Amino acid sequence: MRLVIGLTGPNAAGKGAAAAFLAARGFAVHSLSDVVREEAARLGFPAERKHLIRIGNDLRARGGPGVLAQRILPRLGERDIVDSIRNPAEVTVLRTVPGFLLLGVDAAPEVRFARSLARARPGDPATLEEFRARERQENASSPEGQQLDATFRLADRVLRNDADLESLERGVEQVVAAWEAALAARD
Repeated sequence: MRLVIGLTGPNAAGKGAAAAFLAARGFAVHSLSDVVREEAARLGFPAERKHLIRIGNDLRARGGPGVLAQRILPRLGERDIVDSIRNPAEVTVLRTVPGFLLLGVDAAPEVRFARSLARARPGDPATLEEFRARERQENASSPEGQQLDATFRLADRVLRNDADLESLERGVEQVVAAWEAALAARD
């Protein structure tokens, strides 16, 4: 049975932790951000968030708002994770895949900011104010831009990740088990 779990949610909500948990259970992990990183490398830009946002928006402007998901489709197999879904058109493309489920992961902004500081990625905001401003930037009204809030509203299931890693992992495990049971019931 094919099972593809899409992950969406704001920065540092725990999408990567959810993906790592599922990867340890045999899921192949793909990220729409990988498509953008590949393009950034091809163009000679460092993989800093400011460049990735601009390059992702440019790819969507040239190839349509679902282009990142279209580029991931050939990489998908039977048990996959697709991370970094940030545009409703990407969800539309991925919903053509049998067994697709969009999982939203969220946490309070202050919790996410603390996680962002802890992981210390290049180009991440240094203050809570910068962090919130970056989030506003990720919610463009342009169809080619990142529309994180609109994408999150399309989630089939939502997990809050304000607690510890074990709580998130239990939640992910429950969502996947329920989705597998629903798919099995359809067959």
